[in-house]
Amino acid sequence: MDPIVEVVALLLGFLGWVLVGIALPNRYWKTSTVNGNVITTSTIYENLWMSCATDSTGVHDCREFPSLLALNGYIQASRALMVASIVLGAFGIVAALVGVQCSKAGGENYVLKGRIAGTAGVMFLLQGLCTMISVSWYAFNITQDFFNPIYPGTKFEIGEGLYIGWCSAVLAIAGGSCLTCSCKMGTEEKYPLPYQPRGTVYSGVAPTRSVAASTYGRNAYV
Repeated sequence: MDPIVEVVALLLGFLGWVLVGIALPNRYWKTSTVNGNVITTSTIYENLWMSCATDSTGVHDCREFPSLLALNGYIQASRALMVASIVLGAFGIVAALVGVQCSKAGGENYVLKGRIAGTAGVMFLLQGLCTMISVSWYAFNITQDFFNPIYPGTKFEIGEGLYIGWCSAVLAIAGGSCLTCSCKMGTEEKYPLPYQPRGTVYSGVAPTRSVAASTYGRNAYV
C-alpha cells in the first residue's frame, strides 16, 4: 500500500472525526421561522439536546430536554449513534497512527502494521456509518413531518448541523475504505526463492580424459 494513500486516509478520518465533534453540539439540527411583524418574528431551532428560540431583537432562550425517556425514539437513537461515532473515531485515529507505514510505532513488522491499519479502516467505516444513519434518520423525520398536511405541530427544516454530519460521514467512509485496502490479513511478504539447480552437484577436481574413458569402459563392459 502506498504510504501517501495511508496518510491521506488518516487525514480524511481525522477530519471526519473533528466534524462529528462539531456536529454533535451544534444547535441547528432543525430550524423553523415563525413569521410575524418586526417584533414577533422568531426562529425556533433544536438539536439532540435542547430546543431554543430567538426573536428579531437577538434574544436567545434555550431549554434542555427534561427527560430522556420522554424523547422520541429516533432522538435517543441518534444520540447513541453520534456518541458511538466519536468513540469509534478516536480508536480509529490511534490505530491508524500505529498502523501507517511511515510511523515508527509498532516496529518494522509491516504485516502486523497492515492489519492494524485495516482495523483502523474498519473503525472509520463504522464511524461514518453511525454518523450517516444518525443524521439521515433525523432528517427523515423532519421531512416526514414537514410534508404531512395534517401534522399539527411546528414544521421544521433541515439545519446546518445535519449537513456537517453528512460531510463527516463521507470523509470517514472514504478514509476508512482506503485504510481497509491496506489490510494484509493472512498474507506474508513474498521474497524470491534462491535458485536451486536440478540434479546432484559434485565438487572436486574433474577427472582426466583417460581416467574418464577407462572408467566408462569398465562400467560398460564389466
